[in-house]
Amino acid sequence: MARLRFIELSALLLASGASFGRALANDIFTSRSSDSSLPIIDLGYEVYQASAFNSTGQYYTFSNIRYAAPPVGSLRFAAPQPPSANRSVVQDGLTDRICPQAYPDWINTSNQFVPRYLLGDKEFDESSFNFSIPTPEPDPRETEDCLFLDISVPKAIYDNAGKTNGAPVVVWIHGGGYTVGWKTAFSNPAGLIHASQNNGELGIIFVAINYRLGAFGFLGGPTVQEDGTANAGLYDQQMALEWVQTNIAKFGGDAQQVTIHGESAGAGSIIHHLTAYGGSGPILFTQAILQSPPVVPLVSSQLNEDILTTFLDYAGASTLQEARSLSSATLQAANRRQVAASPYGAFTYSPTLDDNLIPASPAQLLQQGRFHKSVRMFIAHNENEGLIFTPPFLRNQSDIEHVVTTLFPSLSDEPQFVTDLLNNLYPEDEFSINSTSSQRTCIARTSKFKADALINCNFYFLATAYTNTYAYRFAIEPALHGNDVAYTYYNGPSSDVTAPAMALKMQSYITNFIRTGSPNDSNLPSFDIYGKEGQVIVIDSVDIYKATDGSMETQCSWLERVQG
Repeated sequence: MARLRFIELSALLLASGASFGRALANDIFTSRSSDSSLPIIDLGYEVYQASAFNSTGQYYTFSNIRYAAPPVGSLRFAAPQPPSANRSVVQDGLTDRICPQAYPDWINTSNQFVPRYLLGDKEFDESSFNFSIPTPEPDPRETEDCLFLDISVPKAIYDNAGKTNGAPVVVWIHGGGYTVGWKTAFSNPAGLIHASQNNGELGIIFVAINYRLGAFGFLGGPTVQEDGTANAGLYDQQMALEWVQTNIAKFGGDAQQVTIHGESAGAGSIIHHLTAYGGSGPILFTQAILQSPPVVPLVSSQLNEDILTTFLDYAGASTLQEARSLSSATLQAANRRQVAASPYGAFTYSPTLDDNLIPASPAQLLQQGRFHKSVRMFIAHNENEGLIFTPPFLRNQSDIEHVVTTLFPSLSDEPQFVTDLLNNLYPEDEFSINSTSSQRTCIARTSKFKADALINCNFYFLATAYTNTYAYRFAIEPALHGNDVAYTYYNGPSSDVTAPAMALKMQSYITNFIRTGSPNDSNLPSFDIYGKEGQVIVIDSVDIYKATDGSMETQCSWLERVQG
């Protein structure tokens, strides 16, 4: 319970509320893998038996399927490799594994600050916060040998594998700031599978993946490129997608109908797959759903080297090769220590330039037309994306400017640009109208800046680069970053949502898109293409209606310059 309480208000990590940790095992299963009636599938390199059968939803779950070799020893900090064959036993998938986790200390402050702000507190002084709350103990499931995926497939689809056209597939990439999260943390697929079977449809196949996090997955810079692989976590995701292309037909899926779906860092990852290699090379999916897609500003080579040096110092190593020989416990401790000290609203690790998978910033690649243009797009952002990334102890313009230059170090040499940016796009008088204190005004200005810089403008760049984009804005209060995930994975009265009718409609939109490439059906308000007018659907607690994102071009033009 302590782990749940630690991050449940931190919607930034994926979602908010009690959906955290509601894993597939909490569903109503009539069978476990000891039941010989559960199907066995031969993947060539290994043999797996379904781990469980959901009698309510009539679907099998195949848990913890290995899609890559253990990334340990010489494969630490390197690109993933195919798994070795092991056909001596039937794998039951009951041993759960998650990649090493690391939590920034500022999440403790955010968990205390955000509820107070939403309740109307006027002042936030350091003395009223508890900074000594311990971080969670390491989860016993944490291991570097974590490159596994889960598959949930309706029985009717599985039974017809190879006999009919394959079913649509969705691959879920979890969020969590690239330092925390795992495949089942927030993604019980029961509700989506049920929604996909409306009107007599057979439904969809749901795949959820682990990928390496923190220092294990997102080291970068020249030294790593010489003696390892930058962005190893993104390569993990690519290998999982390649696995789907090779194997999903065995489960009854269609490799030509793969939708990739992510929220927060998962959606940010998808941006990098859309622009991978400057838009060249094979594409492993045909559609994409991105909820709150962030792109963390790409750091300089020198900052990447500094991050590596700090990690090695904490581990007691002088080189990456030396770190490969250290114990996993030592490296995990170094990773936790480094991420804990991340600046407020940051996680230290994220995708970085590598002259290969990421040859330039996504904003620049989208501007230049260097992206996979054939992908059909369904994207979203929330009304209040920035608050949880915003420090509470802001009292004047200088404090806000410091937040800007911390996020964009290159602007430290342009103080007048930063001042003009804040005064023109986030003027004090505009944000003081509904404010009850000068400190709340500072927080509101900074929150909107953070929302635009981290998420809203990336939403806009994608929506305008692609000519086939459907988009929605999630406005069910408090509409924090990640709040919509509980609605995406709504699964009945036990779910943590305040507007269940809207959750069901959201699920219909999402599964319609997965099945057909369009979210629309005759029973719901229809989407228009985003287009030049910025047309979106707004989902609030009582209604769904059309609106426009009219000011996005003005709000985001400066970011194209900084990121490009």
